[in-house]
Amino acid sequence: MTVTSPRSGYTLPVFACAAAVAALGWLREKSSPLTVTIDLVKPARQVEIAIAQLAGLQQNMALAITYSDPGDNLDLTRNTPIWAVVEWQENSQQQINIVGGEGVGRILSSDGKAAIYTYAQELFQVNLSRLLKPTENIKVTIILPEGRALAERTSNTAFGVVEGLSLLGTTGISQPLSAPGQLEACLEQVRIKAKTSDRLVFCIGENGLDLAQQLGINPQHIVKTANWIGPVLVEAASQEVKEILLFGYHGKLIKLAGGIFHTHHHLADGRLEILTAYAAQIGLPTPVLQTILASSTTESALKYLQALDTETNSNWVQQLYSAIANTIDKRAQEYIFSLSDRHIRVGSILFDRDRAIITQSQTANTFLC
Repeated sequence: MTVTSPRSGYTLPVFACAAAVAALGWLREKSSPLTVTIDLVKPARQVEIAIAQLAGLQQNMALAITYSDPGDNLDLTRNTPIWAVVEWQENSQQQINIVGGEGVGRILSSDGKAAIYTYAQELFQVNLSRLLKPTENIKVTIILPEGRALAERTSNTAFGVVEGLSLLGTTGISQPLSAPGQLEACLEQVRIKAKTSDRLVFCIGENGLDLAQQLGINPQHIVKTANWIGPVLVEAASQEVKEILLFGYHGKLIKLAGGIFHTHHHLADGRLEILTAYAAQIGLPTPVLQTILASSTTESALKYLQALDTETNSNWVQQLYSAIANTIDKRAQEYIFSLSDRHIRVGSILFDRDRAIITQSQTANTFLC
């Protein structure tokens, strides 16, 4: 039997950048290439990206279109069109001005700034600046025609991004979330980090990784786990790690309190059901439980409970999330022991969409002392 390796594609910023490069090429040379070469920067690799359509709109403006290809990945942006409109600008203070158009999300915590994050900005600067003379300035408008509709199927709003998708990521390579290749990459990171430390911090996704670094946690201790939490915990045990700190968004980590150790929503959910069960356990009244269960997201349920605390001068949120965090610790420790026969101390920290810490378990408190 032939085993086919999972095919890695590229992240959304790469296709947006490719469209911008093609549009700039049309402005300069009136050329219509079938592909353009993009320097991914991270990793240091050049790749060819197909250009679907390219046209001049005005003498000083061009439009190019690419289509997203994330590889063998459960990614809802597959085949979504990415448009880049590039135009010459005079008297601009920026040589390359990147603007988010229709379908690119806005960050509420940054006064509606376009959700075009650091890696995407760097990618544009590196690939476009080499095509410009020092005196030339351009404006690049990225448009995602399907972005607004697709965003409704993501957790973007949980992180304060509205009206579209984010150009997010720390690398140009799109890792298949459901493929063994990504799991092996996570396990290898555990093996490498465990050689220099017996205490590791598992960050669930980009937001956990970013916040952990902002809080000053040593990057040498950090492992980004994505959704493969269970196998990564067991690997840490096999590498004789003694302490693990779980660091993640409450809408993701809460699954561990329900015994779910692969957290991708394609495989398992139950977040609101778990939240409601723990709310019942600490004694919240039935009407409140009904509201929690009927909430659209765990974030909206949290906001409802925070408002209830303010209104009634109570502390239900702290009681509820403390119970959840301590159960996450307990269940994670039991999961590790059941599959490895090893005891490891596990602590957990949960944060909200504003990246504000909601609670940290009793064990996590000892880690951070």
